[in-house]
Amino acid sequence: MKGLIFFPTHTTSDDRIIFGDGKTDGKPHMEWTAKQKRIAQFLQHDLPLEQYPFKSLEAGEEISEEEVLLMIRDLEEKKIIRKFAAFVRHTQVGFSRNAMVIWAVSEERSDAAGNLFAGFKEVTHCYLRTPPFAGRYNLFTMIHQKDIPLETILQNMANAASVTDYLVLETTEELKKTSMEYF
Repeated sequence: MKGLIFFPTHTTSDDRIIFGDGKTDGKPHMEWTAKQKRIAQFLQHDLPLEQYPFKSLEAGEEISEEEVLLMIRDLEEKKIIRKFAAFVRHTQVGFSRNAMVIWAVSEERSDAAGNLFAGFKEVTHCYLRTPPFAGRYNLFTMIHQKDIPLETILQNMANAASVTDYLVLETTEELKKTSMEYF
């Protein structure tokens, strides 16, 4: 099971990773101790599939399971960890098709269209990108399809957002899929 998604902003000259901008604007800001970095390293990799997956840290690193769980809760509260979850290989659970769809949406309507697209259960990623691809495609979505035909999903999305200009880039082969590792 894999699980952590962090939001770093920059690395200092002495290799400290800073989360947030260091200002008091409500964004996460944290400098990591060696123990916290070790826990984060452990959590960014596959966890042992056992009843108490953090016990191996306790034995090898002298970091208790309680310390790991407290750190996870603390990082979630500070919004440094967005999600702690298992990653499932979608093709092995019946999601036979997926596609990146790029949409040409005016700047004035891009936030509304993006929020609307993000509300579709089949959409797993939704990004506003600059500069626009080919000068006009600025909204990118990733769609995973199981029971409803991809064409139906696209038509529903296009109709809901009143967008007619989009390109569909279907996945033919997954060459690499990993999570970012910060430590």
